Amino acid sequence: MCAVRAGGGHLRRTNRRPMLSPKRPFSRESVEKKPRIRGAAVKRSVCPYCAVGCAQLAYVKDGVLLDVEGDPESPINRGTLCPKGAATYQYAVNPLRITQVMYRAPYAERWEIKSLEWAMDRIAQRIKQTRDETFVEKLPDGKTVNACYAIESLGGATLDNEENYMIKKLLCGGLGIIPIENQARI
Repeated sequence: MCAVRAGGGHLRRTNRRPMLSPKRPFSRESVEKKPRIRGAAVKRSVCPYCAVGCAQLAYVKDGVLLDVEGDPESPINRGTLCPKGAATYQYAVNPLRITQVMYRAPYAERWEIKSLEWAMDRIAQRIKQTRDETFVEKLPDGKTVNACYAIESLGGATLDNEENYMIKKLLCGGLGIIPIENQARI
């Protein structure tokens, strides 16, 4: 605001920035418009892509994902996201994203939709079959190894310490799988 002398020596206030004037006309749409994330629950998450572990905020309302953005409180990314991380929302809500188990049998020309239960059973059967066929209890010199070298595990970079511990215990201690790697080291 600045003061201007009017005819009788009195000061009259004028607004130097008329665009900010409360008397500026607004359309009904612009007055009634609200942010789409208003009233949404904020869920803290981790970017699913690389090993950096950038923190994300996911806005959810009525079970529907509304938006994903970088978490400004994160010491890792301080609210910023790379192009892949910034596209997390589009990845999650893309109508072309495959959300069912797709299976193509050997030598088949077409993909089939299968149930998740079928896929989990098939994976378990194949792991058991491969382990039974390739398990090495002892080396030729008699040394006990209890190892399965025909199955390998590659973990994702967003796994936390507890998840990596459980994977190591199950695969190495339970199944004898030795080649266990994580994306973060590659």
